[in-house]
Amino acid sequence: MNEITAVRIPEKVRIILNRLHSAGFEAYAVGGCVRDSLLGRTPADWDITTSARPEETKSLFRKTIDTGIQHGTVTVRESGENFEVTTYRLDGKYEDHRHPGDVTFTASLREDLRRRDFTINAMAVNEEDGLVDLFGGREDLKAGIVRCVGEAEERFNEDALRILRAFRFAAQLGFAIDRDTLEAARDKAETLSFVSAERIRTELEKLLLSPHPSYLREAWKAGVTKVILPEFDAEMEAPQNNAHHNTTVGEHTLRTLEASPQERLIRWTMLFHDMGKPSVSTIDENGIYHYRGHAAASAVIAKEICRRLKFDRATEERAVRLVEKHSIYPKLSDEGVRRSAAEIGLDLFPEFLKVKRSDILGQSPSVIPEKILYMDEVEAVYRRILERGDCMDLKHLDVSGSDLLAMGYSGKEVGTVLRTLLDEVLEDPARNEKNYLLTRARELGGKG
Repeated sequence: MNEITAVRIPEKVRIILNRLHSAGFEAYAVGGCVRDSLLGRTPADWDITTSARPEETKSLFRKTIDTGIQHGTVTVRESGENFEVTTYRLDGKYEDHRHPGDVTFTASLREDLRRRDFTINAMAVNEEDGLVDLFGGREDLKAGIVRCVGEAEERFNEDALRILRAFRFAAQLGFAIDRDTLEAARDKAETLSFVSAERIRTELEKLLLSPHPSYLREAWKAGVTKVILPEFDAEMEAPQNNAHHNTTVGEHTLRTLEASPQERLIRWTMLFHDMGKPSVSTIDENGIYHYRGHAAASAVIAKEICRRLKFDRATEERAVRLVEKHSIYPKLSDEGVRRSAAEIGLDLFPEFLKVKRSDILGQSPSVIPEKILYMDEVEAVYRRILERGDCMDLKHLDVSGSDLLAMGYSGKEVGTVLRTLLDEVLEDPARNEKNYLLTRARELGGKG
């Protein structure tokens, strides 16, 4: 049972509520801020619902922004902070499984709360009335349950994204999903195909960044990932049997997610990192599974998913590169670590180390201690290299393309020679000295 605390309304929110009350309107803090406050958490923001129409709200405050005026939402700026104030409303018929065709304002708080997604998000509070909980949200918070307001199927018919939000809230809060809500999610999972890729990505990312990213398993069981991430379903159905793994590919992925730091790039990388395994899997005469080339195959799939879910290109590039390189095991020497850092890129090598450690922690328990000891040693070598300032990329090489052009090199020759010089410096960083490198450049090109 969760411990429920009192809701402490911030002063800025009280100012807005009091001004609306003084003008003869009802007003309450509503939704996620009430939920989080009852759980003893600090809300990220405070939303307000009121019987005042948008134009009436605007008339009461000096600084407002028409952020969603057609749906009744006005942003009120109070003491340097923005608060969304929305008129009680009824949603019209949903025709695209996502948005109401029209919105009707109402004077009823009950009607406004009844249209919301889950009971834990359908509570309101103010100082005069205290907590207004018409649908059992407080009890569901105590019991740790995500439950739709009213008929789950109706809520999901209205907005299919609520299906994924149910799993996201469960993962964030560590809650279970109510049986009727779960059955409705299973029955209506296909309607997620009507939801935009950006919305899917946002909810999936929140689930991945939650304290319980392995709740993705529950979404798989309900047939949700089949619609939004079929590549994960292929992983969950792909067995593994070798010295490193004793679970399906998907279960290994879930373990790595749980073991990884709550960082956006790392969590997406761990989700993607083995998605190529089902397509390259082979079994030898002893029944042992092998996955040669799976990192490259996974990188191709990662890129496809990033494009499909409309990632920004910078995140896509970094995630795909990490997936492609995640199988590298740096040699335990200064040179070995320098070469791996150069191959992966100095900008991503610290993230690579996190990915590598997370990947290991998702493997068979019998191999984890030895591999973690290895990672400790790799990271110790890397720290030593950084402290010494060893050159590991062209940017820190003590000669440049301009030097080679002045020497008589041209075109592709410049890049070829620079890479050769870097290779020698990776072997011995003491060679990163301009006179030595210029001499070697002349020797390589027969430039006298």
